[in-house]
Amino acid sequence: MNRKNLLSLHEAMVVALINFPDRQASFEQIAEFIEKRNLFPIREGNITLSEQIELRAIRSSSKWRYHHLFEDLGEGRICLRNKQD
Repeated sequence: MNRKNLLSLHEAMVVALINFPDRQASFEQIAEFIEKRNLFPIREGNITLSEQIELRAIRSSSKWRYHHLFEDLGEGRICLRNKQD
C-alpha cells in the first residue's frame, strides 16, 4: 500500500541529525537512520537516499533552500546549523 510521506526529506534529515552526537553525521548514517524508521518511504528516481541527502545538504546554488538548516563539514558529513548566516 502506497502512502504519502509524512515528512519531507529535509525534515527527516533534521530528525535524524538531532539523534546523533553533536548533531552531525555522514550522508550514509543519516540515510540508514531514515530507512530504519521509515521516515521517507516514498521516493522517485534511481538515486540512492544518501545521494538525495547529499544533494539537499550541500547544493552550491544561490537559490538553495536549506542553507539555514545544514552545514557542510566536508568528507561526506553534515551537521545542523546552530545559527543563521
